[in-house]
Amino acid sequence: MHENSVEFEVCGDYALFSDPITRVGGEKFSYQVPTYEALKGILQSVYWKPTIIWIIDKVRIMKPIQTETKGIRPIKYSANQNDLSYYTYLKDVSYKIKAHFIWNENRPELEQDRNENKHHNIAKRMIKKGGRRDIFLGTRECQGYVEPTVFNDGISIYDTVNELDFGILYHGITYADEAYNEQTKDRMTVRLKHTVMKNGIIYFSDKDEIKKSDGKMIPELCHVYGNCIQRPLHEMKIKPFGKEFDNIQFAEELEKEVE
Repeated sequence: MHENSVEFEVCGDYALFSDPITRVGGEKFSYQVPTYEALKGILQSVYWKPTIIWIIDKVRIMKPIQTETKGIRPIKYSANQNDLSYYTYLKDVSYKIKAHFIWNENRPELEQDRNENKHHNIAKRMIKKGGRRDIFLGTRECQGYVEPTVFNDGISIYDTVNELDFGILYHGITYADEAYNEQTKDRMTVRLKHTVMKNGIIYFSDKDEIKKSDGKMIPELCHVYGNCIQRPLHEMKIKPFGKEFDNIQFAEELEKEVE
């Protein structure tokens, strides 16, 4: 049990955790379960600070997995005209999530903000209020609603299903400011992972199983992402924070460059 753990439930009429492969032709087809990155994004909409990194420990699928296909008229990529596409959504979803946060070691300039009690209490208040920003279940048109819960309370439709294998799914993206080893430093890296649900629960991390080794900048992230298939996308630099990098100074420097 993490001392800064939070537990909440997110639900909505529709969700779209789209498979990247189906998006190439303009069509979107949802995964059967939410991705790690989608759940992390929901929690970041509830409460986010660059000082912390949210880690999703596990998610519990509460309602039956069912889909609905809709005809959508998006704008064409090649012309300012409407196109016709079919999007396949998850319908009537509810998930219980357990997560905790760690300090972002890539942000030494924010070390003075590392007050665990402060961030934990703010996060719990924001969950109670439904989040600081709008909650989306994978995409903008799928509105979600957040409320506090107890992870093990209630009955899941999959409590008696021993194991359900979803194969290799998109897991998330590691940005430069969350790099955890030399391979991900100053890069944007995509992650894929073999995903299995056991008795209605998908497990992402377990603090008791963290393996610390030499050369790891953030050991806990190494454990969470350790079993992922990782591929670097391109180089990326960290945007610094602090008074010496405030918006006023940036604007002044930009004006000088323009002049």
